[in-house]
Amino acid sequence: MTTLSCKVTSVDAITDTVYRVRLEPEAAFSFRAGQYLMVVMDERDKRPFSMASTPAEHTFIELHIGASELNLYAMAVMDRILKEREIVVDIPHGDAWLRDDDNTRPMVLIAGGTGFSYVRSILLTALAQNPNRDIAIYWGGREEKHLYDLAELEALAVEHPNLRVEPVVEQPEPGWRGRTGTVLTAVLQDYGTLVEQDIYIAGRFEMAKIARDLFCNERNAREDRLFGDAFSFI
Repeated sequence: MTTLSCKVTSVDAITDTVYRVRLEPEAAFSFRAGQYLMVVMDERDKRPFSMASTPAEHTFIELHIGASELNLYAMAVMDRILKEREIVVDIPHGDAWLRDDDNTRPMVLIAGGTGFSYVRSILLTALAQNPNRDIAIYWGGREEKHLYDLAELEALAVEHPNLRVEPVVEQPEPGWRGRTGTVLTAVLQDYGTLVEQDIYIAGRFEMAKIARDLFCNERNAREDRLFGDAFSFI
C-alpha cells in the first residue's frame, strides 16, 4: 500500500447528494480496475471509496462520493475535501478487481447508486482491452436522477454495439423508458443461466448475499467468477 497526499483539483455536485471529485496525487501511483482507496481522516480512521477512473489515467483519480445529512460518514470526508482542498489517501485496496486471464468471456456489471464508480473503472478498462467484448451493465437507483452518468453510458453503447446498458429505477417518473424494480430482478429476467459470465457487483452486503445465492443457486453462476468486495464480509 502507498500513502499519498492529493490535491483536490475539482469538485462537481452531480446531484444534490453525489459529488464528482478529482484528485491529483503528489507521486506516481498504481491500482487495478475495480480497486478502492482509503481516505485517511486520522491514524485510526480510514474510509473506503471506489475509484471511478482507470489505471491507464496516470495523472488523476476520480471519485464519486454520495454524501448527505443521512450519510455523515461520507459527509465528513466531503467537508474536509471542500475546506482543505487536500486529502491523504492509502492506495490500493480490494480483491474484486478486473480479471484479465480471459478478456473474451461475457461480462455482467451490476451497481447500485454510487457503486457505479466501481463498475465504471472495470467497464472502461475491459473495453480498452477488448472493444468487442460482450458486456451488460445494470445500474439501479431509487429515481432516474440517481443514474447520474447514464448519458455517458448510452453514448458508450453507441460506440460499442456489444455493450448493453440496462438502467433500473425503483420509483419511475412519467416518461421513464428504462426498467423498473431492482437490478437483481432485471438480471434474473434476462438470463436463464450465468454459467459463462464474469460478474462484478457493487452493492450493500445484503444485496451481495442475495445476489450470490440467487445467481449461483438459480442461474448456475460460477462462484470463482463472481466478484465484489462485499463478498469478503458475508
